[in-house]
Amino acid sequence: MKLKKSISTILASMLLLAMSITTINTTAQTKTDNSKMKDCCMMIDGKMMVINDDKTTPMEKEMTMQNGTKCTTSGVCTMKDGTKMQMKDGDCMDMSGKMDKCSVMNKDIKSSTEKKSDKKNSATNYICPMHSEVTSDKSGKCPKCGMELIEKK
Repeated sequence: MKLKKSISTILASMLLLAMSITTINTTAQTKTDNSKMKDCCMMIDGKMMVINDDKTTPMEKEMTMQNGTKCTTSGVCTMKDGTKMQMKDGDCMDMSGKMDKCSVMNKDIKSSTEKKSDKKNSATNYICPMHSEVTSDKSGKCPKCGMELIEKK
């Protein structure tokens, strides 16, 4: 009788352990990625780009933000009150119409202009497979297309 009880206890413990491991593994695999870029329009190397669903593409037409601000492909933003401003490299306007410095530009990804001036001072270890001008000394995502930078061989 004691043997059956011991075996039952051991089996129940093993089942509980297996369920715990499965739950932990599932939670780890479905963890939300907080590094996702916000949806916005931004200026990179003098060109207006749109980030939507973590993908960066060239801005092809004027965009109207939620607060009524309109941004053109040339980087001129007209506020609802008629005030105009010219976006500069690294400027970002999120879809609500809030202006700030873009998180993509704050990462260690070098733009092509920075690459040219800083080429001698740093070793480049990562490069975008689609945009050879986008390089970095650390892993990350390409600000132009959102692809993972790959290690340079």
